Amino acid sequence: MNEYMIIGQYVPGNSFVHRIDPRTKITIIFFFVIFVFFANSVGSYGILTAFALITTFITRIPLKFILKGLTPVWFLIIFTFSLHLIVTKDGTVLFNLFGWEIYSGGVIQGVAISLRFFLLILFTSLLTLTTTPIEITDAIEDMLAPLNKIKFPVHELALMMSISLRFIPTLMQETEKISKAQSSRGVDFRTGPLKERIKAVVPLLVPLFVSAFKRAEELAMAMEARGYRGGEGRTKLRLLKIQSIDIWVYLLFTCVIIGLFLLRTY
Repeated sequence: MNEYMIIGQYVPGNSFVHRIDPRTKITIIFFFVIFVFFANSVGSYGILTAFALITTFITRIPLKFILKGLTPVWFLIIFTFSLHLIVTKDGTVLFNLFGWEIYSGGVIQGVAISLRFFLLILFTSLLTLTTTPIEITDAIEDMLAPLNKIKFPVHELALMMSISLRFIPTLMQETEKISKAQSSRGVDFRTGPLKERIKAVVPLLVPLFVSAFKRAEELAMAMEARGYRGGEGRTKLRLLKIQSIDIWVYLLFTCVIIGLFLLRTY
């Protein structure tokens, strides 16, 4: 199961995207998530898709690995597309499918929403794939530093977010181990009535929660044993610094956004 979940995983590398400052990555991803909702034409979707795919190619991470990691998302994408085919009644009738009239507006809307969802998942996944948890923590802490003036626990918040991302693959791997152990004892998660399948999940959730709390306790004890006392007075081994590569990335992304607004319909 771990190979089918790329969220939270880091793939070491020395690509162009790996060398970008993590603050630059977070900023660009933040605005990409916003501006992807402004796309409403073939050209606007095309420029965003090209930008996302080219960025993915530059990371030098195998595309097969990324697509396999998006396996859990494909069901939601297909479901979203199918739902728009059935619900949306705009445009002209294209054909009849098992008694349902499929309209041109439903196809267009379904493709647009599904593509938008795919781009969001793909592009945001590149952050954890090309950035270590330590870099993400330092970037979030630096970007939220002004909140320290109002006594907001910026360092603790950044640390919690980093730990959460880090332990997603670990918990998925633990779920797989527990699931296999329960299946070997005769527990069936896939067949039978819905009520019985829900009951079968209980033997999976209980040990998973116990394992998660145990890991959290071990992590807290390890941090305490090493003298962790929060962000006050702490120094960093590597200081974040905006370089020329980041300036070029900002300029390129600005050109993409300008192209998006020029190609969208009003």
